[in-house]
Amino acid sequence: MKYIFDYLVYIGRFQPFHLAHMQTIKIALQQSHYVILALGSAQNERNTKNPFLAKEREQMILSNFSEADQKRIRFVHVIDVYDDVKWVKLVKSLVEGVVKTEDQVGLIGHFKDDSSYYLQLFPEWKMVELASLVGAISATPLREAYYRGEIRQAEFPLGTAEFLEKFQQTETYQQLKHKYETHDKSNL
Repeated sequence: MKYIFDYLVYIGRFQPFHLAHMQTIKIALQQSHYVILALGSAQNERNTKNPFLAKEREQMILSNFSEADQKRIRFVHVIDVYDDVKWVKLVKSLVEGVVKTEDQVGLIGHFKDDSSYYLQLFPEWKMVELASLVGAISATPLREAYYRGEIRQAEFPLGTAEFLEKFQQTETYQQLKHKYETHDKSNL
């Protein structure tokens, strides 16, 4: 199969990974030989906004794809840098560690709101702009529901739902849920 890109970069926190994320990756796999998922907020600390570590998100994401597709998905871990110039430099250097200089690299995503401005910070990568997918699912209300003990099955692929169910049995989940209930509700 002839692909438009060697690599398509998809930037996100995936906290948690939902159906719109999965749909985006499937579209990327149709257009690119490989997909690089730039996992944001990859520092090794948990909070109610970022409950899952980067390695856990890798497992959550890969559990939803066939073995053949898993081999076409690469990950880079992007820690939070609160300076756009430094952050762009970090993302580019992480991606450059995966690709070859002659590879055709693109960026996939959609402009859902003001927080999507970062998609414009990579003009050297051809943009694959998507319309809003699967009823404009947002991870924030999904996290809120999760801390209330709900897992909205209709908005998650099976692998994610199973991961979330197992994670609910952990002490870490109980601590995050308690933190959310007591004082963190506005910080999602």
